[in-house]
Amino acid sequence: MTSLYVIEQGAKIKKARRRLVVVKDEQELQSIPLIKVDQVLIFGNVGLTTPALTWLMSQGIDVVFCDQHGRFKGRVVGETSGHSELRRFQYRQVESPDFALSTARGIVQAKLKNSRTMLMRYRRRQQKPELLPAVERLDGLIDRADRTNTINALMGVEGVGAAVYFQAFRQLFKSDEWVFPGRVRRPPTDPINVLLSFGYTLLTHQLEAAVERVGLDPYLGCLHADAYNRPSLALDLVEEFRAIVVDSVVLRCLNNDLITPANFSRQPDPNRPVLLDDPGRRRFIQEFEARLAITFTHPARQEKATYHRCFDLQAREMARAFRTGDPYRPFLVR
Repeated sequence: MTSLYVIEQGAKIKKARRRLVVVKDEQELQSIPLIKVDQVLIFGNVGLTTPALTWLMSQGIDVVFCDQHGRFKGRVVGETSGHSELRRFQYRQVESPDFALSTARGIVQAKLKNSRTMLMRYRRRQQKPELLPAVERLDGLIDRADRTNTINALMGVEGVGAAVYFQAFRQLFKSDEWVFPGRVRRPPTDPINVLLSFGYTLLTHQLEAAVERVGLDPYLGCLHADAYNRPSLALDLVEEFRAIVVDSVVLRCLNNDLITPANFSRQPDPNRPVLLDDPGRRRFIQEFEARLAITFTHPARQEKATYHRCFDLQAREMARAFRTGDPYRPFLVR
């Protein structure tokens, strides 16, 4: 299964027999068998015919709408099976202080551990002993998370860990032409932050779809507070995969010159000071999907898996925890 990304402005998605076809000016740009599609992401001025949308909805395949630059605008969700019983378990457990704290702690510790693993890999790969202090600080924060007794305190630990990690992350770029000032959002003010924000948006769509496939409410989580139109549960699961999926893709793209400074432009608009062009966006999506499709041995299940598969497994694991009240087991890389 795969996601269909359409970023060509003026293109149209239509259903042709057993395929989804992307066309522009009567020229076919892309074609994919219907049975291989699990999500459609549309960027900017892209059309979608009624037969195509009707088929997607009938198959429970959601359509994500973003503006041309990748900012989320909305989703159309297809048919889903009734999961009222599972959602009652979810609502009950989220309201349980002990369960919510235990689950949030597991997620934060998994994020810190996976960030630590990421730095350790690059410490060995790039021969960078200067990363060791950051690794040691993350170790301390992992232990500190064990002693926190409120979710607000956990968020504080997570925030410190993110600052430590990104301070070290800036040392992983091979070329001096890439300057990373630290994590800057809303809006991102430099090319690296533009790629990080775009990648985290794509990752969130993947986890939100996985959560909905198992029947959970994506808008009610344990770590992230619920807010209007905020997929808190999906964002909870995103934390485990940020470094090992998105950050890895950013480093690959920039350290291997797959995306260059020429793919970015500075704008006078304070809401979008730096823009990624369409060729750069296409290449990032290509590398993102390649990352999700790699096969590895799942660290807990000892079976072959992809990150696509892991997203579904973690959504199912969260559903199991909600049903039973047993501790949630986060995804940890080795």
